[in-house]
Amino acid sequence: QVQLVESGGGLVQPGGSLRLSCVASGSISNIYVMGWYRQPPGKQRELVASVAPGGRKNYLDSVKGRFTISRDNAKNTLYLQMNSLKPEDTAVYSCAAEAVLLGDYIPPSQAGFGSWGQGTQVTVSS
Repeated sequence: QVQLVESGGGLVQPGGSLRLSCVASGSISNIYVMGWYRQPPGKQRELVASVAPGGRKNYLDSVKGRFTISRDNAKNTLYLQMNSLKPEDTAVYSCAAEAVLLGDYIPPSQAGFGSWGQGTQVTVSS
């Protein structure tokens, strides 16, 4: 288990960009799978993007080509670069992490992530 703190959220106009950061209190090293979830108002939480220890990445279809997930293990930090933002991207974005044994493994659901941040609000509006 690691403690996670997100930052970088805010208010942005449609078409704008934001970069979210997630800093872990402990080393995420190369054994942690990391992910970004979001929960729009009145909707269920959904996986936006994830990255396995070996570098494998998954993206929600609606954000492909617009969002990029990356990690800097030396800084114990996970990033989500969000470009061409749309009003439907408005949500609370949360960082999640889990230690795994396989370098290309990504948990099939949010239940597979044991560590969670408090979330950061992203609002896309004109």
